[in-house]
Amino acid sequence: MPRPRFLDPTDRGLSQLGQEILPVLYRHRLLTASQLTQLLRPAATSTRYVRRQLEVLHGRGMVDASVRRTSRAGELLWYTTALGCEVVETGGELAPRPYRMTEDAAASQLQEHTLAVNELGLAFVQHARRLGDECGPLDWDPEVAHRVRDGDSRLGDEAVLVPDAVLRYIHTTPAGNGGQQRMLLTFFCEIDRATMSIARLAAKLHAYARYARYVPQPAPGRGRPKAAGGYRREAWRARYPSFPRVLLVLDGASQRQLAKRADDLRALAAADTRLQPAATDLQAAVTTLEQLRVHGPFAPIVTPVLGDTEPTDVLLRPSAAATSVA
Repeated sequence: MPRPRFLDPTDRGLSQLGQEILPVLYRHRLLTASQLTQLLRPAATSTRYVRRQLEVLHGRGMVDASVRRTSRAGELLWYTTALGCEVVETGGELAPRPYRMTEDAAASQLQEHTLAVNELGLAFVQHARRLGDECGPLDWDPEVAHRVRDGDSRLGDEAVLVPDAVLRYIHTTPAGNGGQQRMLLTFFCEIDRATMSIARLAAKLHAYARYARYVPQPAPGRGRPKAAGGYRREAWRARYPSFPRVLLVLDGASQRQLAKRADDLRALAAADTRLQPAATDLQAAVTTLEQLRVHGPFAPIVTPVLGDTEPTDVLLRPSAAATSVA
């Protein structure tokens, strides 16, 4: 896949790699030099060239770094400064985001969660390369808000669903006459680093179920808006061609402990009568970040949260959550 050009090559005298680093840092908030190397220069045998470009960007005030809290070796985590954000936003290649990483946020306890979300995206990117699919460094968005209920947005989780990431992936399979079929798969991704109660994690499924069926109501005095077919439609249809699959990814503990958490999550979901109607609307599955890294997203490493009990390749099974793009 050709590397996208995010900025004019002569803009501020940045190298091609420097121009690629800025938007990726802007989008994903906090990345290590190793993650950036794997995303942007996968053939490189070391992080030296990426680190050199980061130093150049740092010298020009466009990026800064914080020390990773869990690293004894003082590993640096990189993010765009206010100036770096302005450079990216001026380039017009990415939609501006209201959230900007700050020095305090970069040094906070959210470091590992942010890095884990990006490890999830990196796993998809690496396996897309191996399979000949399409998923690039900018193909996941962190914390995209989705309204799931009418009313005051200050209700927080009751009114707004915010997945850890929304990821898009184009899977290619052989078709008749030597052609190819390209399928767009969209995922709502949630990362749990064994810091959240299983009850709270299970409760997130309710938010996804609400979003799957949420139809916005008209504002008072404005009548009842209708879609082109003469009826109101679910809110998600304005953003996605089909309802995204929900992928719950566990990390932060031993594989044995994570397997138990997955079993407990499934048991809670199975016992929750309010979730049973959602089984027809949600394609939700659970796996671990380690399995995702090692085996890729389409190996039989994911277990449906509602329904079957055995790990499967459910993420590739045909469903309404896949949309043909060719």
